[in-house]
Amino acid sequence: GLETLVPYADPGYARLRGAIALDPATATKLDGMFALHPALAETAKLYAAKEALFVHAAASPYRDRSHFDGQNVLETGGSSPYQVKDGWLNRLVGLLQGSGKGRSDREAIAFAPTVPLALRGRAEVASYAPSALPQPADDLLLRVSRLYEEDPQLHALWSSAMETRGIAMSGMNGEGGAKPRQDAAGLGKLAAGFLARPDGPRIAMIETGGWDTHSAQNGRLAAQLRNLDAMVAALRDGLGAAWADTVVVVATEFGRTAAANGTGGTDHGTGAVAMLMGGAVQGGRVIADWPGLGAGQLYENRDLRATTSVDALIAGAAGECFGIEPGQVVRTLFAQGGSLPGGATARPLPRLLRA
Repeated sequence: GLETLVPYADPGYARLRGAIALDPATATKLDGMFALHPALAETAKLYAAKEALFVHAAASPYRDRSHFDGQNVLETGGSSPYQVKDGWLNRLVGLLQGSGKGRSDREAIAFAPTVPLALRGRAEVASYAPSALPQPADDLLLRVSRLYEEDPQLHALWSSAMETRGIAMSGMNGEGGAKPRQDAAGLGKLAAGFLARPDGPRIAMIETGGWDTHSAQNGRLAAQLRNLDAMVAALRDGLGAAWADTVVVVATEFGRTAAANGTGGTDHGTGAVAMLMGGAVQGGRVIADWPGLGAGQLYENRDLRATTSVDALIAGAAGECFGIEPGQVVRTLFAQGGSLPGGATARPLPRLLRA
């Protein structure tokens, strides 16, 4: 978070990061306190167009430093690891369907080889991942369809898979029938092809890895941010007019240590930055109750202290986006109402989207 959205006006930043500190002159200054990493060029354009906002010093309720446990809390909406078995996004799908605000039997899709934990649960969701394998022959697909047509369970699963594949391939018609790409921009375009359809899903999830920058952080993080930037830009361009109604949430399980380590990187931390982007977002601002990076201000004397709940950001965005009462969103999505350390309950962040 400290390298993505740099608190250049806090003197503790340059002191703690030392040789790996980002030069503010190379970044996009957003205000008198924060600057955006130069690899996020398209994201900076969204910010200038008031279609992106950033929430700094944000975190889930998790306060330890295990990737697996942190991801579990982030994706389930629990307040501790393995407290909740299903994902908060799946519960959001169920809430939409139960309130009559659903649009189809499958409101959500994961662009991943397997359905991520955030989308697992009672509500049915789809998944699709571009494959590096050669395309199967139409004759083979037809024969498999015939094999399953009398099976009450496999026929439905196969039909759903073929429908999802058909939508993915139809989005490539303008490229000579090429397969969907596996790179970041390709995934963004693929997601746009599904979400832009009037009968398509309203919720999509894309997971990205490679953010664990214990060493050589500057180059590795820049590459990761360029990929994220390309993905969001491809999603925006692919959605066309539907971008005006779109909200993109970017979040991570935890931040990095405030100080650099001895290998040109940072270690597992606490507070980080979360992003909200899209044509529906009331952007052009940074939301931060900044805790500071000075002596006595760091969490456990090593991390950016979290002052804003990621749960509160998600609850506010979801409630406004789908027209659901924020309190109902919090009660359904988060085990303890978007908890902050000490048992405080986080209220959904207000006025995140355009009226």
